[in-house]
Amino acid sequence: MKITKNSNVGDIVTQNYKASDLFKAKGVDFCCGGNNSVDEACRLVDLTDSDIDELVVQLNAMIDQPQTSSMDVTSWPLDLLVDYIEKKHHAYIEENIPIINGYLEKIVNVHGDKHMELYEVQTIFKEAMGELSMHLKKEELMLFPYIKKMVRAKNSGVTLELPSFGSIVNPISKMDDEHDFEGEAFRKIALLTQNYATPEDGCNTYRITMEKLREFEEDLHFHIHLENNILFRKAIALEKELI
Repeated sequence: MKITKNSNVGDIVTQNYKASDLFKAKGVDFCCGGNNSVDEACRLVDLTDSDIDELVVQLNAMIDQPQTSSMDVTSWPLDLLVDYIEKKHHAYIEENIPIINGYLEKIVNVHGDKHMELYEVQTIFKEAMGELSMHLKKEELMLFPYIKKMVRAKNSGVTLELPSFGSIVNPISKMDDEHDFEGEAFRKIALLTQNYATPEDGCNTYRITMEKLREFEEDLHFHIHLENNILFRKAIALEKELI
């Protein structure tokens, strides 16, 4: 695969997830902005022509290297991918939201007077997690069951009946918007914390909180990548095949 400025960001990361490290280093959105070309995604973060050229060279040098993980989710049936996302990434979110909220409460109480940005971080995180919790339930109760229904229809050869929400494009469009909201929330948190840095006067709890936030963001990025760039695209294609 020869990568150019016109190559699709989501396709690049889908072929080799290590490309995400190069995009992150440049501040380029590869999950929520996965439908953009390399050039479009780079322009959104004000990269220069020389920056873009350098990134394309780095991507081409890396893309054909074997991935460190043997897990090739692009080959999985959609019902298996749905189960994986729900059991791994949804479960991770549900487990870690209360943990991070607890840590944020502690460091706000101890360090908030000297690090006022922590109050804003706490507010953004709570609002984003409230929205994210509702987002997960909509996927689990509406979108994911329909994707599994499509898989069963294809495997059995039965006629697929469209659900009350019409085409799958409708809920997916809403999920995409909500992914954008979550991505923007963490961009703000990363900026406020200077990319999750612990200040010199920060205690061990402060350090752990920053590490947990960074880990949460990284998991969320991969989670959104799996949905936006793989699951949703294939689900739309499958629906078109069935109706």
